[in-house]
Order: sequence, then C-alpha cells, then structure tokens
Amino acid sequence: MDRHPARWRILLLLSIAELLGMALWFTASAASPALQQLWGLTSSQTGWLTTIVQFGFVAGTLTAAFLNLADILPLRWYFTVAVLLAAAANLLLAAVSGFTTALIARFLTGFFLAGVYPPAMKMISTWFRSARGLAIGTVVGALTVGKATPWLVSAIAGDDLAGIVTVASCGAVAAAILVAVGYRDGPWSFERRPFDLRLALEVMRHRPTRLAVAGYLGHMWELYAMWTWIPAFLAAAALQSGGGSAGAVGIISFGAIASGGAGCVWGGWLADRIGRERLVTLCLVASGGCALTIGLFFGTGLWLIAPLAWIWGFFIVADSAQFSALVTEVAPAHSVGTALTLQTSLGFLLTMASIQIIPLLTESIGWIWSFQILALGPLFGIGAVRRLRTLRST
Repeated sequence: MDRHPARWRILLLLSIAELLGMALWFTASAASPALQQLWGLTSSQTGWLTTIVQFGFVAGTLTAAFLNLADILPLRWYFTVAVLLAAAANLLLAAVSGFTTALIARFLTGFFLAGVYPPAMKMISTWFRSARGLAIGTVVGALTVGKATPWLVSAIAGDDLAGIVTVASCGAVAAAILVAVGYRDGPWSFERRPFDLRLALEVMRHRPTRLAVAGYLGHMWELYAMWTWIPAFLAAAALQSGGGSAGAVGIISFGAIASGGAGCVWGGWLADRIGRERLVTLCLVASGGCALTIGLFFGTGLWLIAPLAWIWGFFIVADSAQFSALVTEVAPAHSVGTALTLQTSLGFLLTMASIQIIPLLTESIGWIWSFQILALGPLFGIGAVRRLRTLRST
C-alpha cells in the first residue's frame, strides 16, 4: 500500500494546488511600489502589508487548532472552501481605497490560507509513509515557488496592482477546482476524532512534539523576514552600486525565493536517507551562515550578491517540510492535524516580530548589518533539534 500507483498523481495535484493557492501570500509585497505611490506608504507600512498576512494566518491556524478542524473535517472540502475564500479576500486589495482597509483585506487572506497550507501536509501524508520526507518536501517546494510568483508577474507586467492581484486570485480558484475534483485521502489516513478542546494542550505536553516545534520556531525566525526583505535589500544594493534595473531586481528576487522550491525537494530526498534531524541541522547551519555574511556584500554589485541570495533561498526553506514531517512522526496519531496546525501557528506568530525588526535595524544601522540578527533563529533551532535527536535515539 506504500507504493499505491495513485500516490504520484496526488503528489503532483497537491503540488500544483499549493503553488497556485499560496501565490496569494506576497501579492501586496510584489505590488508595493504601486501601493507606495498610490497611498504614500512608508517602509514600515509596506512591511505591515506582509506582517498582517502573518497575523491573519496565525489567527486562522489558532482557530483551526483549538477547533481541531484538520482532524474533524474532510480535508478535501476544508482545503477547497478555504482557498476560495482566500482568493476572494485577495481580490479586495485591488478594490480598497486606503491602507487601513488594505490591512483588513490582507488579514482575511492570511486567515483563510490557514486552511490551505497545514492541511496539505496532512493530506499528502495519507499517501506516503516511507518517502514522506520527499513528498512533503515537494509540496512545500511547490508552495515556495508559488509565494515567489508575484515577483515574477511584477517583473513581467510591471507595477500593475490589479494585474498582480487578479492573476494570483485566478490561480487560487484553479487550485480549489483541482483539489475538489481530483483529491481523495490515501491509504494511510489518520484517525479522526470528535472535537476536544484539550487536544491542543495534549499536543504541547508531548515532549518530542515540543522539541520539533521549537526547532521549527528557530527556522521561522529567519525564513519570512528574509523572504519579505530580500527584494528591498536587492533594490537598495542596486541603487548603491549604480547598476540593475527594476526588472533585474524582480527576477533576482524571484530566484532568491523560488530556489527554495528545489531546496525543499532536495531536502526531502536527503532527509529520507540521512535522517530528518541531520538534514535540518545542515540547513540551519548553511542558512544562518548566509544571514551572517550577505550584508557584507552590500554595494558590491547586484549580480555578485545574486548567487549568495539564491544559495540562502535554497537552504533557508529546504528544512521547512522536514519539521512538518517530524511532527507527523512524533506527535500522537490522533492529533497530527492539530499538531501541524499549532506548530505552524506559533511559527508564523514569531515571524511577525522578525519581519518588523529588519526595517528598524535598516533605518538605524543600515543594510550591511541588518540580516545578522536572523542567525539567532538557526542557532536556537540547532539546539532544539539536537535534543530531539537524542530523545528519539534513546
């Protein structure tokens, strides 16, 4: 049953659906030049257009976690309805009249995306057991590329707010149709339980799950702050060195995030061979090293910085899926959906702080030294993963 002939078709279907659905995440960031010109936004306000998505996602995942939605609802319809609502909320960004109402639209987009990302981890896990790391890595790689696509659209179409928003929402509708028509749970379905408010508390009392979540928190401290601010860093670097068009900045920004798609697939393949704890440690060391060094290249030329940005993008998310895979392995079987949702919720709650710290540091000490603070996350994550590896080996 672990070699069911339909599992690769389901993996392809879910990967495409995640790519299309998660393109909603950074539409405001990719359209930020148009929004800045339209509403006269500061850099801090521009950052809030992403931070509020994180906040909405946290609210959505906490709601889902405490209501056990991923463990009591049919996953196919949970995903389908959530991505349609997220697409509708995203369209509001092109219709609102000011910054405040835009924040509400972005909050709702993040809130409904809570039913798109965490459930997909559980959905693909019902089809894979021996190659679960590769499968989850592929899905996360697809959604990583999806999150990068607004910058690709922006690089091609320019600062067209309505175009960027509409393309992303249409893709999300296509994702809903794909899952509604083509997805079914696999042979390794998890036990379904009725609603129990104590389930989330039970998950957090389980020490292996706590350690897996702690490692994920270290990873998340770095990830979204890098994804949010690397385009601004590259634009400032191009201005500083006097070379590089807006189109070139957009393409390099797309590559810095989309390279993580390949990283996720590579990380899943390698984790199934050397172990998840060893893989995530390797990635945390590599991404933390990039956080420490990339600022030192500021002003040296855009195409000299680009390879390091792409390497950082490759490693910074290559371990992300493996933290989810670890939770599916160590959490109590009847609470896997709630554990994944709670893990994701806490991780995205933390990203709200790291996203807002970067512009504050940039204004006070400049881009050269701003990204180094992100290396604290990998350092913390490595400590948690080492303890988890010791616990599992004994």
